[in-house]
Amino acid sequence: MSTSNQISAFWKSCWQSWRRRWAYALISLTIATGLIVATPHPGYAQNSLLELLLRGVQIIQLSTISDQQEVSLGKQINDQLLSGDMRLSNDRRTTAYVNEVGQALVPYSSRPNIPYTFQVVQSDQINAFATMGGYVYVTTGLLKAADNEAQLASVIGHEIGHIASKHALEQMRQMALAQGAASLAGLDRNTAVNLGVELALRRPNSRRDEFEADQEGLETLQAAGYAPGAMPAFMEKLQSQASLPSFLSTHPAVSERIQVLNQAIDPATANSGFGLDSRAYRAEISALP
Repeated sequence: MSTSNQISAFWKSCWQSWRRRWAYALISLTIATGLIVATPHPGYAQNSLLELLLRGVQIIQLSTISDQQEVSLGKQINDQLLSGDMRLSNDRRTTAYVNEVGQALVPYSSRPNIPYTFQVVQSDQINAFATMGGYVYVTTGLLKAADNEAQLASVIGHEIGHIASKHALEQMRQMALAQGAASLAGLDRNTAVNLGVELALRRPNSRRDEFEADQEGLETLQAAGYAPGAMPAFMEKLQSQASLPSFLSTHPAVSERIQVLNQAIDPATANSGFGLDSRAYRAEISALP
């Protein structure tokens, strides 16, 4: 082989080696990035991660979100909820009472290491819901429907269970995937907040999530010293109403959830614990209109 051909072969080999190294580097970057969420604007799927970062897009990586980031996102979702049609009760005494009940449960939950905020929503609907980052909401309608503090605590414990299991984050991830928001096309922070509001107000939890939150809530309720039988008892009371409250009108059926709860509770200790004094409870919420 001539010297010129040898040189040409050498540089061709170098070029091919260089291309392989860059290909491996790009593959490694893609794998390391995983599921990244950014704004689902048209054309984002074709943009590179580097371009998104250079444009200053605030990308939220739901698969590895930290507690601090989740709490911050939850606060933004809460702020948007309060800037909309949702109105908080101006009854400070009842709000303080609900917060006291909620904070008494937190240390016994499986996720006590984040701050929790318990708020009372002015609404005749019997409802309760939670969003990520420790934000729990109960309506004045639910407070009036409960017979005692243990029943109220059972609902709050259930909602804490959703937060502890990060159900809202998982639902947000599923929505991102359903919208084609995988890899480099997904949700920026503002879109994540909007989805969080939608999840809090309108999207029901899955069968698995409801059972898991029931189990988490029951364990928290018992560990905090409340009578565990209050949880299925409140569900039974609401089930007998003409129309099922919105926070229970989900799959699985309420009767099935009651059955599973009763199986997990020792009948001999179902009413052992505090929180069953109806008169004391009515006095605590007496300021409600």
